Amino acid sequence: MTKGNDTTITDELYQYMLAHNPPLDPVQRELVDTTYARFPDHAGMVSAEEQAPLLAFLVRLVGARHVVEVGTFTGFSALAMARALPADGLLIACDISEEWTAYGRAAWEKAGVADRIDLRIAPALDTLRAMPADPHIDFAYLDADKGGYIAYWEELVPRMRQGGVIATDNVLFHGGVTDPQATGPTAAIKEFNDHVSADARMDSVLLAVADGLTLSRKR
Repeated sequence: MTKGNDTTITDELYQYMLAHNPPLDPVQRELVDTTYARFPDHAGMVSAEEQAPLLAFLVRLVGARHVVEVGTFTGFSALAMARALPADGLLIACDISEEWTAYGRAAWEKAGVADRIDLRIAPALDTLRAMPADPHIDFAYLDADKGGYIAYWEELVPRMRQGGVIATDNVLFHGGVTDPQATGPTAAIKEFNDHVSADARMDSVLLAVADGLTLSRKR
């Protein structure tokens, strides 16, 4: 077996990586800092810093105009993707918290992209099921409650246009996916990963980015 994980990501190496990626702009940095200050017990839900330029890169790469985000929290990832959209692009952000997303709304306004984000406060399944059934989504980012991943996936995949991409976060779940006795959210992620790898509608790769990121392209 060819093993490619001989590089240990030390703090120094991680900082080197960030230094060679597009930096966060002032609004993004302020939003991350505010999230950690206001919600220290939940701040781990923010997408990793290196994921912001990656998500923006992917949105541009697929030429996305219609983006869906399932799980918005304080709006960091939505901000990154909205910045990458063309002026006539739209991101539908799904969340259930007015409190958390209020910080996102403020940041989106400050960044001048609020008109590109349609925040829908409701159970994400309800929001997804209310969308047109035809394939129209260019890019989707899935980062919500882990027990709901398969249900969200099954609503998203038929609505993805050919060549559209779904990025799914936390697919390594802190390394717990290798535990045969996994329970709770970890077990849900394991089931989701198996579900995705067996889905003939999509081409998928699981990458060791942050807490694990799967990229899936509609065939």
